[in-house]
Amino acid sequence: MNRKNKIITFLFCLVFAAGLYLYFGFYNRSYETIDNVATDISISSRKLTSTYMLNEKNANSIYRGKVIEVDGIVKEVSFLNNRNTVLLHGNDKYSSVICDMQSDQIEEVKKLKAGQKIRIKGICKGFLKDAILLNCMLINTQINE
Repeated sequence: MNRKNKIITFLFCLVFAAGLYLYFGFYNRSYETIDNVATDISISSRKLTSTYMLNEKNANSIYRGKVIEVDGIVKEVSFLNNRNTVLLHGNDKYSSVICDMQSDQIEEVKKLKAGQKIRIKGICKGFLKDAILLNCMLINTQINE
């Protein structure tokens, strides 16, 4: 390999590595804990699922990857496969917001009951029949209307 090809190969690898760094550092941001991360959007669980059902592409451009606070009514609490999951009622009886809770939230999650009004903060990852939030934490378990 001559010197020119080595330089081109090196520059290509450098640009590729920088692209990976930017992707994993910024675009695909995830947080171990979101306690100190500012909320981008506050919304109700019904409005969130309704927006996704009307136009998923548009909703993804608004919510995906953002830290959002969601107010809603607990539909179900699950502890399957060492995951703490809270489901909030969505726009209709078939839709929900799936909130995958941080592991340090287990004691708070155990106290939740179906029908309880709560506020959860998490990172929106998209929609697969239900809106999905990851790295969630309870903000408030006594929401007033």
